[in-house]
Amino acid sequence: MKKTEEGLIKNSYESIIGELQTIISIGYITTVAIGMLFAYQKYHHFGINIFNYADVFDFLITPFSDFKVLTFSVVSIFICLSIIRLDIYWKKKKPESYSRLNLGWDKKDWFETYRFISYSFLLLGYLYLSSDLYGKIAKKQIEKQNLIEVKFIDGEITKGIMIGKTSEILFLKIDEKITAIPIKSVVKKIEIK
Repeated sequence: MKKTEEGLIKNSYESIIGELQTIISIGYITTVAIGMLFAYQKYHHFGINIFNYADVFDFLITPFSDFKVLTFSVVSIFICLSIIRLDIYWKKKKPESYSRLNLGWDKKDWFETYRFISYSFLLLGYLYLSSDLYGKIAKKQIEKQNLIEVKFIDGEITKGIMIGKTSEILFLKIDEKITAIPIKSVVKKIEIK
């Protein structure tokens, strides 16, 4: 091979790796954000603001701790990208029908901004409604679980339904009260009212 061909291949390879790293980083950040929204909705239905009890690490692993959230995140990202690509393809290949459906607005200067804002609001609305539905379904599933026992260092035993946990707090539903139990502390219980 000639040196120029090797240089072109090396430059192409480095460019692809750079783009791939960017795509993976953006995908991970998006997945973490979606995971945070889903975690918030899951605990919100029990009256818990998870942001008061969780640390950054808890949110970094949220999408990977619940397979449903990870699957939803990946599928949502794929669907959104597919819709955007379909929109671009339609505008390019069938401009007359595209323009007719958009009432001729696609010829206006502000249309690209309008389209971006519309897709953003649609995506955010979709994610919010989906996470709210997830929270309601998760609450029903959690309330059907068997009771667990938590034994404290002094021998006291508490029974309740486990709602979930962070790296430092265990959330139990005891009768109709929500209790936060610190895992690494001398504090026994925190009742959430």
